[in-house]
Amino acid sequence: MSSGSHGERKPEAELGLLDATMIGMGAMIGAGIFVLTGLAAEIAGPAAIAVFALNGVVTAFTGLSYAELASAIPKSGGGYAFVREVFDDLSSFLMGWMLWFAYMIAGALYALGFAPNFLELLHVYGFAPAPDQVGAVALPLLDAAVPVSVGLAFTAVLLLVALNAASTAASGSVETIFTLVKVGILVVFVAFGALSPMFSTAEFQPLFPADGGAFAILPAMGLTFIAFEGYDLITTVTEEVKNPRENIPKAIFLSLAVTVVVYLAVVTVAVGTLGAQGLAEAGEAGIAQAATEFMPTGLPVIQNGGAIIVFGAVFSTLTALNAVVIASSRVAFSMGREGQLLPSIGQLHHRFGTPFVAIIASAVVMLGSVALPTKSAGNMSSLFFLLSFIVVNGAVIRLRRERPDMKRPYEMPYYPVPPILGIVLNLVLTGVLVWYLVQTDPLALVLSVGWILLGGLAYLGLNRWRSAGEAGGTGTPADAVPQEDD
Repeated sequence: MSSGSHGERKPEAELGLLDATMIGMGAMIGAGIFVLTGLAAEIAGPAAIAVFALNGVVTAFTGLSYAELASAIPKSGGGYAFVREVFDDLSSFLMGWMLWFAYMIAGALYALGFAPNFLELLHVYGFAPAPDQVGAVALPLLDAAVPVSVGLAFTAVLLLVALNAASTAASGSVETIFTLVKVGILVVFVAFGALSPMFSTAEFQPLFPADGGAFAILPAMGLTFIAFEGYDLITTVTEEVKNPRENIPKAIFLSLAVTVVVYLAVVTVAVGTLGAQGLAEAGEAGIAQAATEFMPTGLPVIQNGGAIIVFGAVFSTLTALNAVVIASSRVAFSMGREGQLLPSIGQLHHRFGTPFVAIIASAVVMLGSVALPTKSAGNMSSLFFLLSFIVVNGAVIRLRRERPDMKRPYEMPYYPVPPILGIVLNLVLTGVLVWYLVQTDPLALVLSVGWILLGGLAYLGLNRWRSAGEAGGTGTPADAVPQEDD
């Protein structure tokens, strides 16, 4: 246990540079690369390779802002902590409220993605029927039946929540191990694909589809942008990382760089072996189909190409789920510590030294989010992330103007070009997403507005409760945060 300048307990710095990097990579290299590649090829043809490269560039602009802010404001909470530093009380609350929910519903989606992949893994080895043939489990006490997939999703969440509640170091180690396994599986996929006769005769022309031309890249970018969300999770655990002013920016850049390289290698091999048309026809199973075409059969344990991709998908969903369990709880913890949520949420467990109540609160909402329509939940998460990226880019500009002499171990190059480009590009993507939601998923917009309105009510209620506490002389929630020496 360590204490800040006001005597409050601070999180232990137990995570190294590798652990922080793996949190970002674990979230980014999730199930997206397995299911989005075929869909991108369907829209953009062989230019799907350029789609992932351009999204990496767009993401990098906001990554630079996160890196600079993390080096200047070494506090846990990610984008919320940065906005709290430079904007007013209501703005920072709404930022934290959106981020908290975005991470939690993303966790529900990862848990639901884990279930069918795990069932498929059991099916590959003959331990269970195909996922679409698995029914429900009866619960006599509740006079109800729960689908096996939902039960597995709940189990995955509960196990990772228990791990995170017991030990930050253990959850970080699990994230590192699982992410390395996942990347190793993708490296095997790329190696076999690049050496296959299919790849040696690959055709990448015509690069663009006939019906859309180069403009087909834009909708494909919008579809696959979610695959690059995750580096921001690194900043949610800032105070639990050793030497955060240097290691957090390094972890952001390393996670982004490695992720982009992995994505480009996987997509290039998939297009080069299966072809853009074959990849498009396979859709969400594109990577698995490509692996089946060129991976040898009879491999020890793995057996065949399809099995190795199922392995990768299982580890991908688990690492992504663990990463958002970590991130959502740290945002809630930071808000509680600042007095913007109940004070118990902003306290560390007396024995485990983890934000125990914040983890449990996040898990409850995450489990409840399993009931949301999958498509709407994914769209809500993307919308809130895009809005938060816009605000974070604005925060770095405002902090530069208001506190130019602030200690910044890392300063982005060519300021203010990167944050301005980050704002413009994320605004464009937000506008495209909102237009898409109006046309195809108005429920997601309604639920998003509803969550923000609920946040406004919570903000007013907490302020009234805090005022009543002051008037009654019972004190207010602790709002002192650990201070770093400049």
